[in-house]
Amino acid sequence: MQIGKQQMKLGAFFMVPGHHVASWRHPESQTDGILSFDIYRKLAETAERGKFDMIFFADGYAVHDRDGAGIEQSVNIRPDPVTLLSALAVVTKRIGLAATASTTYNEPYHLARKFATIDHLSSGRAGWNVVTSSSEAEALNFSKERHLEHGARYNRAEEFVEVVKKLWDSWEDDALLINKETGIFADPTKVHQVDHKDHWFSVKGPLNIARPVQGHPVIIQAGSSESGKDLAAKTAEVIFTAWQTISEAQAFYQDVKGRLKKYGREEHSLKIMPGVFPVIGRTEKEASEKKQQLMELIPEKVGVGLLSALISYDLSEYPIDKPLPELPDIKDINGAKTRFQLVKSLGDREKLTIRQLYQRVAGARGHREIKGTPIQIADQLQEWFEHGAADGFNIMPPYMPGGLDEFVDLVVPELQNRGIFREDYTGTTLREHLGLLRPANIFQKINV
Repeated sequence: MQIGKQQMKLGAFFMVPGHHVASWRHPESQTDGILSFDIYRKLAETAERGKFDMIFFADGYAVHDRDGAGIEQSVNIRPDPVTLLSALAVVTKRIGLAATASTTYNEPYHLARKFATIDHLSSGRAGWNVVTSSSEAEALNFSKERHLEHGARYNRAEEFVEVVKKLWDSWEDDALLINKETGIFADPTKVHQVDHKDHWFSVKGPLNIARPVQGHPVIIQAGSSESGKDLAAKTAEVIFTAWQTISEAQAFYQDVKGRLKKYGREEHSLKIMPGVFPVIGRTEKEASEKKQQLMELIPEKVGVGLLSALISYDLSEYPIDKPLPELPDIKDINGAKTRFQLVKSLGDREKLTIRQLYQRVAGARGHREIKGTPIQIADQLQEWFEHGAADGFNIMPPYMPGGLDEFVDLVVPELQNRGIFREDYTGTTLREHLGLLRPANIFQKINV
């Protein structure tokens, strides 16, 4: 390995039994005991063996059953990821542990405490993917008749993260004394009320857990709209994003990195990691056959339902072998605006029918799909990494555990041979893996 060469970052994006919408039907996917901890433990150990920076779990707060196909023909159950990370902290040693938790349907105190706990249990390996929920179905599970408007969701998210960071800082690093002789457990001058009062939240504090090992668990963000990019530039340390072409990815990379200066941040303080769905074969022919097999497993209703959800527009009444109908303007979409634009642009650019388009997005869900031999997969990752499109990637295996095994056993050694990915961990915390600084405590700055 070349010493001093920039290193690619890798996340293992876990969606069991796989990212493809029909992964549960794949003959090699593990569907028995789908909620068994043993499955997740083995996947985490595989990713750690591959020296990934982190494992990552997405999340949502609703069962999606558009046209009655969701429950019948797709996987609509998954464990709470924050709870799961607590268990995985015990069976892993070095790999980062990241999960999604929405700012739309949670409270800052809850999430500050949960992620601080995981950071302590894992000795500094926690990461929080900050999202604003985009599904109307979720609103109905939280005593709401309608989903919050897009701009309001991001305003709430910005204030939410601000409160969480204050809570993490409410105990200074050396506040705990635990002196049995003097009878002093903690220094009260180093424990602070946050006294936050603003539009969305009123939180007194302090948090009832000591400051996290990393200072703050790593903040991850996934939005790519204008509001999302600005929130990321202000608050995020990692961005998970979705792009189809290198030119789109480069433009996004330059845009977001260019916004950092406005918030007094350096370029290296934010890592951009697009999602990638790899279909790996020992030959090109094998990779193509694997892709074809996956496409043939997609039930029609599930494909149309998935595509409808991605663009926040019901396509069930339209001819499946015709192009997309005329869609609303993006400003009228109250779901995920960037995903709407990305999927719509893909269909328009390649003149795809509804069926062809759902076949294209059924695995990667709008993220980039790459196919080929291990060398070809590594080539495609290296091109984006070395040409200003990505600092690393969030890997989305088509089915589990085989898709992850193939990446770790076949692609990771190729990246290591090229000197662009670590051969072993050199740090112990997620911040150290990613090359991120430990944040200063805001209350300590005030006291200086």
